[in-house]
Amino acid sequence: MKTPSRRGITPNDDIFRLVSALGFGIVFPIGSFYRLKSQASGEKLDRREEGLFVLLTLRPIAAVEALAFFTYLIKPEWMGWSTVPLPRGFRWFGVGLGVLAAVLFITTLHTLGTNLTDTVVTRSNHTLVTRGVYRWVRHPFYVATALAIAAAAIVSANWFLGLAGAMTMALLIQRTRTEERNLVARFGDAYTKYMASTGRFIPRFRSSADKPRPNHD
Repeated sequence: MKTPSRRGITPNDDIFRLVSALGFGIVFPIGSFYRLKSQASGEKLDRREEGLFVLLTLRPIAAVEALAFFTYLIKPEWMGWSTVPLPRGFRWFGVGLGVLAAVLFITTLHTLGTNLTDTVVTRSNHTLVTRGVYRWVRHPFYVATALAIAAAAIVSANWFLGLAGAMTMALLIQRTRTEERNLVARFGDAYTKYMASTGRFIPRFRSSADKPRPNHD
């Protein structure tokens, strides 16, 4: 008979927690390396340009999600109240999503290089990146984030992680509008044309007969 402290924890959880911890252990140091590399100039970025609502909600909600994820890894019984019964095969599908997210995440970081920021403001030496994964979508980093959120919720079989992740993504999607306005202001017609030929999050496949959309001021 299971003790109350283990309520909601299935026999499969140990392997899924191990896989989750391994994935985090691989991706986090790589992300930290690129983040530190992009901050080498010491340039300060004004996050207030995100807007008051996003500024006050995005990072706290993301922090709650991260705390819940680490709690699942270290003390899974404390997250037992929000577990849901998911087939083991579906949870392995979540592992596959996590691998895809990790590959896209690392590829995006490598492509961005020192252009990486965690807000909507560009650096003084920022360049317009349209190569690599940016050839297909304008925000592959957010696509990788969405995949990682879905993977974490499925692998952990935890609805709270999914809910917190969905709220985080909703705020990131809202923030992209401000981000793209800033990029248009910075790069002008070059970014406007780039927007016309790529999707925001999903690749835009165009036939040769498609005509580019007109530019607007």
